[in-house]
Amino acid sequence: MPNIIEILRERGMLEDVTSPEIEEAAKSPITVYAGFDPSSDSLQVGNFVTIMGLSHFQRCGHRVIALVGGATGMIGDPSGKSVERQLLTSEQVEKNQAGIRENLERFLDFEHPTAAAKIVNNHTWFKDFTFIEFLRDVGKHFRMGSMLNKDSVRSRLDSDAGMSFTEFSYQLLQGYDFLRLLDDEGCRVQLGGSDQWGNITAGTDLIHKLREQRAFGVTMPLICDSSGQKFGKSAGNAIYLDATKTSYFDFYQFFVRTDDADVIRFLKVFTFLPLDEIEQYAQCLVEAPEKREAQIRLAEEMTRMVHGEEGVRIAQRSTSVLFGEAMDGLRADELLAVFSDVPSTELKRDQVQGELVINVAADAGLCKSRGEARRLVQNGGLSLNNGRVADIGQVVAATDIIDGCLLVLRSGKKRNHIVRVAS
Repeated sequence: MPNIIEILRERGMLEDVTSPEIEEAAKSPITVYAGFDPSSDSLQVGNFVTIMGLSHFQRCGHRVIALVGGATGMIGDPSGKSVERQLLTSEQVEKNQAGIRENLERFLDFEHPTAAAKIVNNHTWFKDFTFIEFLRDVGKHFRMGSMLNKDSVRSRLDSDAGMSFTEFSYQLLQGYDFLRLLDDEGCRVQLGGSDQWGNITAGTDLIHKLREQRAFGVTMPLICDSSGQKFGKSAGNAIYLDATKTSYFDFYQFFVRTDDADVIRFLKVFTFLPLDEIEQYAQCLVEAPEKREAQIRLAEEMTRMVHGEEGVRIAQRSTSVLFGEAMDGLRADELLAVFSDVPSTELKRDQVQGELVINVAADAGLCKSRGEARRLVQNGGLSLNNGRVADIGQVVAATDIIDGCLLVLRSGKKRNHIVRVAS
């Protein structure tokens, strides 16, 4: 059986373990779990470290469990947070859990003959737990000193925001999750980010006290780019795995824009490419960084894993549109994602369909006047949907209006303008 700990270490995915004995324990099939916070109905690329960690465990023959925090999600984990977040309702958690399951099914094998992945919801065991029962059966085994000494707690207590008792109790709940999964599923390993160390050790300590068994924690580094920005954030906006939240194009471009200083590390952490192949991309980066071969491969691999071959095709076609290639086969919403930063104008249908292209260019504001638009055509500088307008008498046909609602005009090589066609 492959050494999962060594694999994680080689790929830069191992931060710490609660005991070196995990390597010996993992020589035989073992059950491991990781938790996912249902704060949204889609996971983000920031969750990819955990997803890839579970995937590596499963590929090595171990059984993996994804725990969706249906109960703890209503409270919120204070780890890595500077303020308390808005609490979720049970309806919101249920909706978000369904989306997360769909996300995870793209990466974990739930039909594996011997090590099928499983999703559990901790609301299953917390929903009937009374406060008194929890304090009696779980709370009495935790000591205030060690709880207050957790990094996530200390940082919040020292801040202006402080910490509520609700958040302070989170480590008890996560600790009990681990105990329950040991009892129900034989799970002996919890996987999480380095900011989860305190919560993970709360579980291993509880298991030792109540079951006198050895359980293990494995943490992975929090991935930041070379500027210190937390991975998965783009200008303050999360990059989601759901294409309705982050388009194929935007998802692909997020990775194409990866800095040279980060791309090789990201290839190791976020793909299954062999290390010797990644080393070849490292060499290409040194010899011809302008080709961005490593970034393109990273974008292709990530998009393929999340959105399949169709997602890669659309992302690449969308990218080619930026360089003037035909728009055939792309929908209006996909083009809007490509040209999200481009000025736009709304015109009524009778101002567009059947009208001279030069008139539409002027009415939309791409050109200052119809005379300027005419001269632009004569000089070969006006394009409609990336096709050059060769005749000043060309009109906009119904078939030119993409999905019946969109035109793309361009002046010269780079100045684009969207025309939204209103009925």
